[in-house]
Amino acid sequence: MIQAAVLELAGNAARDNKKNRIVPRHIQLAVRNDEELSKLLGAVTIANGGVLPNIHQTLLPKKVGKGKGDIGSASQEF
Repeated sequence: MIQAAVLELAGNAARDNKKNRIVPRHIQLAVRNDEELSKLLGAVTIANGGVLPNIHQTLLPKKVGKGKGDIGSASQEF
């Protein structure tokens, strides 16, 4: 039963990436995005699977709210 679940999720990942063939990358994405499969296969390394795309929150740019005085970008005073 586990094989069917992994194969179905990997097929969905392949379709999301507009591919017709399931490669190890799709299996990696399927397993790591599913909570139960990730827990079951937590210590497993999938060859040629790569890593999940992830950017730490502190590295993302700050969102600046636009007020009434803001027009496009801030001006610089010299």
